[in-house]
Amino acid sequence: MVSSLRARTALAAALAMAAVLATGGLWLYTLMRGNLLDNTTGRTELAARKVAAQADTRTLPPSGRLPAPEGGVDLVLVRDAQGRTVAGTAAGGEPRDIPRLDGLRPGPGQDSRSEVLAPAHPGAQRRVVVAVGAPGPPGAHDPAAPYTVYAMTGLGDVDDATRAVAVGLLAGAPPMIAFAAALAWWVTGHALRPVTAIRSGLAAVTASELDRRVPDPGGADEIAQLARTVNDTLDRLERSDARQRQFTADASHELRNPLAAVRSRLEVALAMERPDRASVAAALADTERLQRIAADLLLLARLDGGPAPRPEPVDLALLAAEDAARRPAARVPLRVEAPAPVPAYGDAARLERALGNLVDNALRYARGRVVVRAAARDGWAVLEVADDGPGIPEADRARVFERFVRLDADRGRASGGTGLGLAIAREIARAHGGDARALGAPGGGALLELRIPAGDGAGGGAGGGAGGGAGP
Repeated sequence: MVSSLRARTALAAALAMAAVLATGGLWLYTLMRGNLLDNTTGRTELAARKVAAQADTRTLPPSGRLPAPEGGVDLVLVRDAQGRTVAGTAAGGEPRDIPRLDGLRPGPGQDSRSEVLAPAHPGAQRRVVVAVGAPGPPGAHDPAAPYTVYAMTGLGDVDDATRAVAVGLLAGAPPMIAFAAALAWWVTGHALRPVTAIRSGLAAVTASELDRRVPDPGGADEIAQLARTVNDTLDRLERSDARQRQFTADASHELRNPLAAVRSRLEVALAMERPDRASVAAALADTERLQRIAADLLLLARLDGGPAPRPEPVDLALLAAEDAARRPAARVPLRVEAPAPVPAYGDAARLERALGNLVDNALRYARGRVVVRAAARDGWAVLEVADDGPGIPEADRARVFERFVRLDADRGRASGGTGLGLAIAREIARAHGGDARALGAPGGGALLELRIPAGDGAGGGAGGGAGGGAGP
């Protein structure tokens, strides 16, 4: 079994060349033989018609001896209706190898007929015979009785020529087939050389050497595109691995401090005869923070490798109103501006979580107000959360959505934040085919925007119109 692509290509080229040579050779052989046979038949018929013209004009020689025919014709005979030869070109009588001609006469409505007759005996050659009708010669018992002129030409030259062509084709086919296979072998090897280099480069990529890349052969052919695609995949794999390593390091760092605090407080409480309720409460608070971090990490892991969100209709305006209604005692006034439904498709629970994270972040830093807006813009369903806090520097607006990033680390930990809320919101938006970004609010403060593709309709109306919402 041929397993190598190079060998299979060479075999296919050899088979294709063999098929072309067989088809072309058969066509050439048939065409050449038919042409030679037509020429021979034409010359033979011409000789027969000349003698038939003599019979028609009553100029056949009385002796019955016809002159030798021209054009390579071997023999011309004139026979009567009873099959007796009345004239011919053969000296000394008819040759013995003449095949039987009794059944070869022009049919009704025909003035000639031609056939290729088999040899009369082994060793003789085939002949083409043309029979032409002619009136009887002068002095015949019945001058109007039909006579038949037979002209015969041996096909030795035709057979020799076609045999030479057949031998030439058969002799030339193996070298041409071998040449086609060798050429396909060389071309395939030259074309697959970059593939071998790509395979070797991929084999050298390991978990500790993700920075290695396969060689790019250049150009715009399929192999060059394959090399670039492989390198792009390796780039994404390296970035994903670096992101995973950083995430693990950040998670370890974030979990280490609360774990150490819980342990120390529990050790102090354990050493006391009567545990201090404040120490136990602080340990419980740290434990709850650990639970929140673990839950956020689990959600991020599900977003990274989980299934796509369920495509169900959802109204972002209604989500914004319901989120505000759940915060009746927010630290600062919370207002929802959603004058009309904003239909979209997605997972309502996850979108609610993303909106909640954006609002939590705004409430954490706002000085006097937080505004949530829901609107449809240019084919997008958009949620905006604006606050009047210190805002986000332009250089840090992309960083705030990274995991465990806090622009003010001490303040973030004191307020109970895990550093994962905005990262979760962005991953949820991206899972829905959208994104999240930070902007500068026109009047100062921060403006966080989440957008997903809009739907053509969703059930429910906005629970809060312009100016509606919840406050402290």
